[in-house]
Amino acid sequence: MKRKQSIEQVRWDLALRYRLIETVVWWEGRLTTGHLIQSFGISRQQASKDINTYITEHAPRNLTYDKQLKGYVPSKQFKPLFIDDSANAYLHLLNQNNQRAPHIEGLALAYAHTKVLEVPDRTIRAEILRPLLKACREGLRLEVKYVSLSNPNPEGRLIAPHTLVYTGMRWHVRAYCEKNRQYRDFVLSRLRGEPEPNGKSENVIDQDDVWNTEVTVIIEPDLRLTSAQKAIIEADFGMLNGQLLIPTRRALVKYVLQRYQIDPTKMEPRPEAQQIVVKNLTELEPWLYN
Repeated sequence: MKRKQSIEQVRWDLALRYRLIETVVWWEGRLTTGHLIQSFGISRQQASKDINTYITEHAPRNLTYDKQLKGYVPSKQFKPLFIDDSANAYLHLLNQNNQRAPHIEGLALAYAHTKVLEVPDRTIRAEILRPLLKACREGLRLEVKYVSLSNPNPEGRLIAPHTLVYTGMRWHVRAYCEKNRQYRDFVLSRLRGEPEPNGKSENVIDQDDVWNTEVTVIIEPDLRLTSAQKAIIEADFGMLNGQLLIPTRRALVKYVLQRYQIDPTKMEPRPEAQQIVVKNLTELEPWLYN
């Protein structure tokens, strides 16, 4: 218990360094002061101090110094305290640090054998994002100009944002629109000009029923597949008892299906192309087009 409390009290900047220590030593097998120096721009003396502090104050049995490798290696008793040691966590780290990792010795080695496909760079200006963040925090109304495919000319809107959402391809903001008198999603890259604050809003997140109501998307293998093919799909998606349960919000159902490349309006002629389907599509249908 005492050790757990000390971990919770670690300063944020030190926790980041400790995460790097555990990530590199666990996945790359060798940690040096160079990893910390290159990643955080600190001195060799500070990097050495961080490693020693990590060992003495938090994980005395995690690291062993190897004279031949001239670096620290994970001990047989290695148990991470600051990271998730699953393969998925590491692969997500590679994705998140796609640009930064080549400059870090250990992660650069990993990137020699990986390729991350980039999503389009949808430029979002700071002049737009900062007022949105403030409005979300403080429950403010914003005067914005917005373009859409149905109306390519900038149109004035009065919105009350409450949450920024990343769908995997683009960012949007969930907000109450006073023109339509309902909560809607506004794509950030389609905002024009600079949002102007216009007082407090009564239409806050608590009143967004579609956002606040949770629902589960149930995905299963296409029933037309053979038993052997279904078993492969179940393993691919980590299904249990032939199903993948995805908890989400009603407002996000359509984005979940997009992430899994499921088009609810059509079925592929070949089950090998379709692979997965939504079992409870009828239940979710009202939230696909809201």
